[in-house]
Amino acid sequence: MMDLHSRYPAISDLKTRAKRRIPHFVWEYLDSATGNEATLARNRSKLDEVLLNPSVLHGEFEPSLRTTLFGHDMPLPFGIAPVGMSGLIWPGAEQTLAKAAATLGIPYGLSTVATQTPEDVAPHLGDHAWFQMYPPRDPDIRADMLARAKAAGFTALILTVDVPVASRRERQTRGGLTQPPKLTGRLIAQAARCPVWLNGIRQTGMPRMKLMDSYSNHQGSLPSNQHVGYILRTSPDWDYVKVLREAWDGPLLVKGVLQAEDAAKLEDEGVDAIWVSNHAGRQFDASPATIEALPVIRAATSLPVIFDSGIESGLDILRALALGADFVMMGRAWHYALGALGEAGPAHLADILIKDMQANMGQMGTRTLTDVPERLRATQL
Repeated sequence: MMDLHSRYPAISDLKTRAKRRIPHFVWEYLDSATGNEATLARNRSKLDEVLLNPSVLHGEFEPSLRTTLFGHDMPLPFGIAPVGMSGLIWPGAEQTLAKAAATLGIPYGLSTVATQTPEDVAPHLGDHAWFQMYPPRDPDIRADMLARAKAAGFTALILTVDVPVASRRERQTRGGLTQPPKLTGRLIAQAARCPVWLNGIRQTGMPRMKLMDSYSNHQGSLPSNQHVGYILRTSPDWDYVKVLREAWDGPLLVKGVLQAEDAAKLEDEGVDAIWVSNHAGRQFDASPATIEALPVIRAATSLPVIFDSGIESGLDILRALALGADFVMMGRAWHYALGALGEAGPAHLADILIKDMQANMGQMGTRTLTDVPERLRATQL
């Protein structure tokens, strides 16, 4: 068997191969941000500024990557974040990633605007299935969506609050992707150059937002960078958070928080975790990097803090943990892994992250994740 680590030792290697195997218009959807993509670049540059001190003479040891979240013992401090239209990026992505998460014992997040419904992925879910909600305006749709997620086996609910309106995502628009996707001559030519992707799409059919479609009889048209979800959903407010808190009896996570005062108020409202995110630069191009916002939010709440946006290595995960995150979620990287290696991709990505974290913890002399903040450079405390 080919040693995947000899050919794809880093996420950047998976990204390079995935770009060749995914049609350009789909790649632009996955890899792009909004505006001039300054926030996307800022996420990366600010992570690189986080320095950790090496420490010597600790003897031989094997670092532990175990942690706890919502009272559960977790084997790893990272999970699979929800990504819209996941099954367009790679055919069968939702089921493949759900199965991978179950095998690894880590969280898997299903987006409201995935290409599969909660019922579709239910047979593949593990113990840590999280359902991400773009909030429906209609209370009956909201109640039904929550009931379906619960019945399918989702144990935690993610309310995404950083998409009050559609962002422009100019690069995605120039790529030619419309909602629902339609293969024009130009896009068909791109797909033909990616036979593995195209054969998969022939088997699954052209992806659609099946959950959203099940609630809409809309026959009109939308701007090409928007979709039926924008017709059904609303921009949530604090009252919406209260309604969800009353309606959902499991952990409630609020995703897209960048200000300390919002984190403190959300804790008062009874949510169970604060998710620091700038939507990976896809919504607002003047946003601070998430790693910049993380320490002040950590100081503002006693709740678990989840972190995403910009993570590209196990070292980046350690950087986030050092600055106060309790858990890290990743979206794009799992899809790079699928695009590069198909079903073998998620397990290999997890192994890359594990080996990278253990190697760097060895350099720092940190036996457990709780030791990592002690290695943060004093100038960054």
